[in-house]
Order: sequence, then structure tokens, then C-alpha cells
Amino acid sequence: MDLARAHGLSAQAVRNYERDGVLPPAQRTPNGYRRFTELHVKALRAYLALITGHGYAASGEIMRAVNRGDIDTALRTIDQGHALLQRDRETLDAVETAVATLTGTSPQPQSQKAVPISVLAHRLGLQPATLRKWERAGVLRPVRDPVTHYRLYLPDDVRDAELAHLLRRGGYRLDHITGVLRRVRDAGGAEPLAASLGQWRQRLTERGRAMLTGAARLAEYVEAAAVLSIRGE
Repeated sequence: MDLARAHGLSAQAVRNYERDGVLPPAQRTPNGYRRFTELHVKALRAYLALITGHGYAASGEIMRAVNRGDIDTALRTIDQGHALLQRDRETLDAVETAVATLTGTSPQPQSQKAVPISVLAHRLGLQPATLRKWERAGVLRPVRDPVTHYRLYLPDDVRDAELAHLLRRGGYRLDHITGVLRRVRDAGGAEPLAASLGQWRQRLTERGRAMLTGAARLAEYVEAAAVLSIRGE
């Protein structure tokens, strides 16, 4: 299958993409073979480009929405991806400020108010069970309310949770994050963290550029599909 070979894919992968709605339905020849057109080429290029920036799940949602004519849903999914990227950038900025504070180059006053697990989980967009798992792994060390025995997260704990969340999104294992945070807590051990943040910022830049490429490929596909629709093809 030429379409598969041109993109380094198996013929079955392309058939699966059509089955899953990622590609528009292909016409069949009299003997039952699928006939892929230039429109399918543009659709496949768009999907593969979107994956790099948005991931498989979101990219599939985008393509299926476009293929059923629901452009608004496709754009909404793209917007969510950009919002997540912006959130990661803001978190990274906050973490870099925290590193500067840890190394004593930019001390800033902090509120000493502790927050419960529900508040911290909501702030990070996680489930409380995830924070409890991180605690068992040694990533977080919340204190306990002396009366209710509920977990309470002090400002340093919140900072640690934000760092852990960022590094998890970067693909780091919990044992690696535990070691990084241990060195951060010891003060003077921020160098490993700084290196991780530099790598993550590069990944954010690469993801942003990939989103641009994905958007361009998707626009080409949407325009081509619209032209065919006008022609009634």
C-alpha cells in the first residue's frame, strides 16, 4: 500500500486508522480493495503531525471530529492542548523561581498557610489518590493535623508537589523525582533539578513547535476536504 509505505507504516496500521475514524472512509474498487486518494494523504500527514504535539488520544479526537464535520469540537480539543502547554510553561516558570529561592539568589516571602489534600489535588488537576501514591513513594511528606489527622501540605510541600507534577509530565519515574526532591530539600542540591528543568523547557519548546506543524497540516486537510465537499466529490 503506497500510503503506508510513504509514511513508514504498515498497511494494517492505515486500515486501522480508517476503521477508527482517523482517516476518512476510503472508496472500494470492484474487487474490494481500498482506494486512497490525495485527501487521505493529507489526513494521515495531519494526524501524524498532531500526535507529536497533542499525543495519540487527543489527535484521534481531533481527526474524528473533523471527519464527521464537527470542527468546533476539533478546535476545542486543540485549545485544550494549548492551555495545557501554557499551564506547563507557567509551572516551569514558578519552579525556576523556586530554584532561585532555594539557592538564595532571589528570596521571596511565602505564605505559611497549609492546604488539605483536596485543595492541592484540585490545584494540580490530579486525584487525591495520586498524591497519596506519591507520599508512599517518598515524593511528598505532608504533615498531619493534630486533631483530625488529615494530611496538610505546607508551602514547601506544595512546591514539591508542583515540581513532582512537572517532572512526571516530563516522563520521570517516581524514584528519580524522590531523589531530586531530596537534594532540593537539602538545599545546595538544586543542580540536578536545574538540569531537569532545562531539558523540560526544551521539550516544551519542541511540543509548541510540533503543535504549529500539526495545525498547519490539519488546516491543509480541512481546506482540501472543504473543496471536495463544495464540488460534491
